Amino acid sequence: MRLIAVAVSTLLLAGAAPVLAQSPEQSPQDQRPQPTRVSTVQPQRVVLICESDAATRSAFTRQYGAEPVFLTAREAAAAKTAGQTWTTPRCMTEREHSRYVQLTQAYAAH
Repeated sequence: MRLIAVAVSTLLLAGAAPVLAQSPEQSPQDQRPQPTRVSTVQPQRVVLICESDAATRSAFTRQYGAEPVFLTAREAAAAKTAGQTWTTPRCMTEREHSRYVQLTQAYAAH
């Protein structure tokens, strides 16, 4: 079972804000109840390298609350070009990631 987070710089946009950021005036000794802050998840273009076995799919679903959606190299390139974003990370196999790298290098060479 393996989920490798890859910072594919060409696919990764700015990260989401921290869920429960602590303000500077709060100290570890401060035991008063604090109001709950609601997180707003920013849509982004995060792609993880995932295996497609059952254990990896189960781990992905447990961590992100949704079944993994796999992208091909061409789909990832098209999403980048179109500025497409999503709230749940997408997956890419190692083989498709290699193809994506080759594809983007070929585009950059022209």
